[in-house]
Amino acid sequence: MRSTQNLEPSPERDIVVVENVPAAPDNRQDTNGPLIRMQQVVKVYKTAAGELTALKNIDLDVYPGEFLAIVGKSGAGKTTLINVLTGVDHLTSGEVWMGDVAVHKMNEDRLALWRGRNLGIIYQSFYLMPNLTLLDNVLLPMDFCGLMQGQKSVDRALGLLRQVELEEHAYKLPGAISGGQQQRVAIARALANDPPVIVADEPTGRLDSSTAEVIFEIFSSLIQQGKTILMVTHDQGLARRVKRTLRMVDGELFPEPAG
Repeated sequence: MRSTQNLEPSPERDIVVVENVPAAPDNRQDTNGPLIRMQQVVKVYKTAAGELTALKNIDLDVYPGEFLAIVGKSGAGKTTLINVLTGVDHLTSGEVWMGDVAVHKMNEDRLALWRGRNLGIIYQSFYLMPNLTLLDNVLLPMDFCGLMQGQKSVDRALGLLRQVELEEHAYKLPGAISGGQQQRVAIARALANDPPVIVADEPTGRLDSSTAEVIFEIFSSLIQQGKTILMVTHDQGLARRVKRTLRMVDGELFPEPAG
């Protein structure tokens, strides 16, 4: 990847609305049904103590534009669900579909490229490259997926940093900004290839309440743009504010009672 370390920051720009962020190539396919469908998904780990069933016959439909939260105690299977959904971990049985793509049937190489172009994944740990500027961190997914377009890509990355109110820090290294700001960069990076789905695993877990509120507001704005978000969280307050909440208990999903 070509570095932007030696590029001069662009002249001061007027604040623009999110819709003016330069677009990434559109790799999505329209669907009239669920955008995400998990059918009878089982995940069994083999351990020294025997087999551990982390997911038990999970059925889950997530529709385009939905903001879904999954809550549950540590060890309930939430992260395993995320890993199976994104193809990071292989399921033991069942099916995982994203639109008309059978995620469970793809090999590792196809999965990596598909994931980079169709999913924005945000973790509790920010996983920014410490020796790259914030701008270069946001450019990485475009480079990995072969979508780099010279100055257009740089303009898009700067626009995404502007969206999370960090454009003025674009040429800094991650260590020079706060944890909350690093998570906002991670969100900008997740949006680099304009994925239809954002998957967030405890995205506010390491943040204070005021910073967590900022992250939630960014997610809310993404829903207004038509993104689909599946968020795993232990924060009951945040979970109650989304359209639908499910609770995971011992590898099974249940509707969360209202209130």
